[in-house]
Order: sequence, then C-alpha cells, then structure tokens
Amino acid sequence: MAKVVIVGGGVAGLSAGIYARLSGFETEILEAHGKAGGNLTGWDREGYHIDNCIHWLTGTNPVTEMYKMWETLGVLGGVEVYQPETLYTYSMSGETLSLSRDIGMLEQDMLFYSENDDKEIFLLIDAIKAAKAFCGISADSNDKRVSTAEVIRLSPRLLRYFVMTAGELAQKFHSPLIRGFLRSLLGESFGAIALIFVFATFCSDNGGIPAGSSCAMAKRMTERYTDLGGVLRCSSPVREICIDRKKARSVILQNGRNVDADYVILACDPACAFGRLLNSRLMPRKLMRRYRDRSFRRFSSFHCAFSCEGELPFRGDLILDLPDDLRNEFQSDYLVLREFSHERSFSPEGKQLLQTICFCDEDVSRRFIRLKGNKVEYCRYKEDLRDRIVEVIRGQFPALAASLTPIDCWTPATYSRYTHSPTGSYMSFAFSAGRLPRFIGGRVKGVGNLLLATQWQQVPGGLPSAAFAGQMAVREMILLESRKKAPRPVWQNESVENPIA
Repeated sequence: MAKVVIVGGGVAGLSAGIYARLSGFETEILEAHGKAGGNLTGWDREGYHIDNCIHWLTGTNPVTEMYKMWETLGVLGGVEVYQPETLYTYSMSGETLSLSRDIGMLEQDMLFYSENDDKEIFLLIDAIKAAKAFCGISADSNDKRVSTAEVIRLSPRLLRYFVMTAGELAQKFHSPLIRGFLRSLLGESFGAIALIFVFATFCSDNGGIPAGSSCAMAKRMTERYTDLGGVLRCSSPVREICIDRKKARSVILQNGRNVDADYVILACDPACAFGRLLNSRLMPRKLMRRYRDRSFRRFSSFHCAFSCEGELPFRGDLILDLPDDLRNEFQSDYLVLREFSHERSFSPEGKQLLQTICFCDEDVSRRFIRLKGNKVEYCRYKEDLRDRIVEVIRGQFPALAASLTPIDCWTPATYSRYTHSPTGSYMSFAFSAGRLPRFIGGRVKGVGNLLLATQWQQVPGGLPSAAFAGQMAVREMILLESRKKAPRPVWQNESVENPIA
C-alpha cells in the first residue's frame, strides 16, 4: 500500500485524504495549526461564535453531482441545510433590492424599480435560468436534472455576459439602485458571468448554509477522514520536502521529525509551498504565469464583529455604500453587514451577532501586512477603521447606537499569518471577464510523485474548487499507480464534476 503524505489539512487536504483512503492509500495529513479545516474555521469571543468562512456553500441541492461530492466528503447527507429567502440586499437612499431565491420575484422587484430597463432585465433573468441549467438543475421546484440538449439550447443566452465585467453589466441599466445591486456583491471588476452563476446557484437551492456553518463542516470532514483510518497530525508545521533523484522522498517537520512518503500532496498555499518548502522554480508554469500576470488579481478583506441587543432590522447580508473616506482606505465601494439569526447558538440569549466585511485589493492588503510589524500602529489603525464603520452602521440604523459593542476585528494580516499567503488572500484569483476558469493540473514537473491540491488551481477558488483539487490529485496518483498495475479503486467509477467549469 503506497503512503501519501499531505501537507496542509484544509478542505483540499482533507478531500485528498478522504479520496486517497477510499482508493486504498495509506495517508498522513500534516497540519500546522491546532485543528484541521484551513479557512473553514471560526472562533469564540465573549460568549459569541464568529464564523469566518461560509457565506453560501455551492452544491447543497441533492440533484447535483457536487452534492454527491460533499456527501462523499462527509459534509452533506443527513445534515440540515438552511436555505435563506434572500442571499443579499443592497440598500441605497432608503430603497432596497434583494436577490430573492424566487427568480420570478427578483424579476418583479427589478421591474418595479425600473420599467425602462425591462429588456435588460428579461435578458438577465433568461441568463440566470440558463446558468441554472449549466449547474445541472431544471424545473421551477429545482428538483430535476437538466438534459444535455437543454444545456446546449440555453447556452447562447450566456455568451453576451462572458466578456463583460459586473460594472459593465450594471451600466446597461438606467436605475441607480439596480446598478448598485449588480456591482455590490462581487465588485464591479469581477466577470459578469461569475455574478450570474452566483445568482443561479442561489436561486436553484444550490447555495445554502449547512447547519453549524464553517467549524461544523470542518469537523464533519475531519471525522470522515479519521473514520476511514486516515492519520491526522495537527500542530505539525513542515520545514521542508526532501527531493532526491526527481522524487519527493520525505517531509521534514519543524521539530525535526522525518516522515517518509511514496507520494506527497501539497495542499497548502502555493506561495508558501514554492519558496519556503520547495524551490520556487518548481511551481507549475501555468500557475506561475497567473501569479505574475497583474490581470489575475488577488484580494482579501477587513472584518469587524459586534454584539447588539434585540432583532436586527434585516436578514442575511445587507450591503451599503461606503463613505468616500473609507472608500479611499479600502479601495472598495461597499460595506457588507451580516447577521446570524439562522444560528442561534452563535449568540447569547437576547443578543445578536453582527459582522462587517470591507473587501481590499492586493495593494491595500499588503499595506495591512506591512503595518502588522508595528503592533501599536497596527492596533490603532484597526480601531480607527472599526470606529468609522460603527458610524456608518449607526447612520443607517440609529436604534442600534446604544447597544452596538465591538467584539473582534481582523484584517488581511490575520489571514496572511494563518495561511502564509503574501497578500492575505483566502480565495484564489478574482474571476475576470473574458477568461475561462480552466483548472491547472496538479503534476509538479520534474518531481514524479509530487502533486498539488489547492483552490489556486482554479479561478476564483473557494470551497468547491479546493475539494475538487483534492479529488483530482488522487486521480493523478491512481494513474501513476496504474502503471504499476495497481487495482482500480471503487470510487473511480463515480462521475467527477468540476465545480466551476
């Protein structure tokens, strides 16, 4: 039985470990932190649980192939899934527009605010329905598989959006509210087609939130892996990977322990793996080109968490325009407010948890990371930004003024420390207009038994891309083993669906 050592116990690493165990490999996951899950995490502060990751999980509709992948990984199947009525609401000058789960309601709401935009609204709704078909879902009840013929028939409805950014799509509408609604979720430089697929995912019951959210999902994946007999070693940071005669022979931990391996899977941030653990020249060329190409942008975000009393006056995510001073700080236009009424255990009785998100581009993220070197200035800057965000919230909801209390605050520097990403990025490159989300293979040229499994192999990354990358790394190992006349594993008969393509 070949032994696989997996560096990194995030979603990609756990996925690789689970599929490797199902395929008959001996496995050992080496995780630097005290628990597995990677970005799929959260923490407790002052009686509140702060969830760090899941806004929605693509693949919660049981008719999809992705749902089957999550079942295999222990994430879904017998797990309650919360399907909110709205994914997000954009607010401007007292008016609001929400992404409703009901596509018909979304169409009606958009027409209510701008009958002059009827042609563009109908085209957009048709594109969302076509994207639903690409996700493999049909029928108004979202409970039937779509035929290949239907996918082909509907595909032309998406072509016009492929070359647009979300900002360019927004400019096609007369209504300022609709323009802001279309720009605010992903930002105006993201590809419009990515926005349409997010809409389609949510409107097809395929983007719900599993019970317990991020930490509970990480725990289920971890238990699935260990129940299959996989070995998980937490608090085991890796120092280097030993390569001899074009093969990865072993992995050396920071404490000096040597772990022999027949295969090594890198399931950590590539910027960390290639440079710290391995020669940077070993990074796959296609991936290296993405890192060097400035059109493949990286991003992070600044977060605050607050406690407040009573019920919050919105559900799900509410997006507000940032004032000019904060736009300049973050190089971003919007403030996301998020409430957690669907997870009552996250707050004490009679209290509510409110989290805020301000997205940052790569340059702003690096500024946070540099500032972290001066702890006093860094803390002062965080508190100043937090207080200015509080004023925005109080301006929108004066009734919250008395009870709004800061709990925690974290920045791109926090993510950089946790993931070793040089820009604090917790997802892959931003999804640009006019680009196909091609998956980069996991083979590392020149090292025959070294494989990559990371969300960075596909734009824009995220949990499904990470899980898919782990699955594909194991498929590559199976191909390598087949040359040694290894037996065909049972799970290889399952269909494999790329979560993005």
